[in-house]
Amino acid sequence: MLVSFLAYRYVKPSGQAMGGELIHPIQPMPDANLLGKDGKPLPLTSLKGQWLLVSVGNSACLEECAQRVFLQRQLRETLGKERERVDRVLLIQGGGALAAPLREQSGDLVVLQDDGGQLTAWLTSMPGAPTTEYLFLVDPLGNLMMRFPAKFDSSGAAKIRRDLERLLRASVAWDGPGR
Repeated sequence: MLVSFLAYRYVKPSGQAMGGELIHPIQPMPDANLLGKDGKPLPLTSLKGQWLLVSVGNSACLEECAQRVFLQRQLRETLGKERERVDRVLLIQGGGALAAPLREQSGDLVVLQDDGGQLTAWLTSMPGAPTTEYLFLVDPLGNLMMRFPAKFDSSGAAKIRRDLERLLRASVAWDGPGR
């Protein structure tokens, strides 16, 4: 009992996750209309109800963006049966059509075109490298809450997966699969 009291009294949580950084305060999803994969307007708020793993790129980005999309897919697949609670989102900044390698990998990837830079302020809520250097995590309520480095090795992937598994396990009471 003494150890638990001392831990409660003197050990302060750092706010640092294992594989990523918590975004404090959380940033609510803006009410923006973006262009979807099919070229039709898609309200960003329509994506609420799922955990979103968001990466950012531009339409001219080929190899680097394709690698990021591949890593996103691999992270999602490692979650096993919980993967249905996580959607992958690729936010394309700037004009132009989606590059062929990205189209081939897209599958169930939600692709959003942000020509006007409507989401720049939302995603740059924390100082650091450009948004293309991170994978962002949005909770089912539409809050930007965490970011992970977009380039990682197998130990980094294990840390990120562990963070995602903890979040999914902790939210199972109020969040189910699907929208």
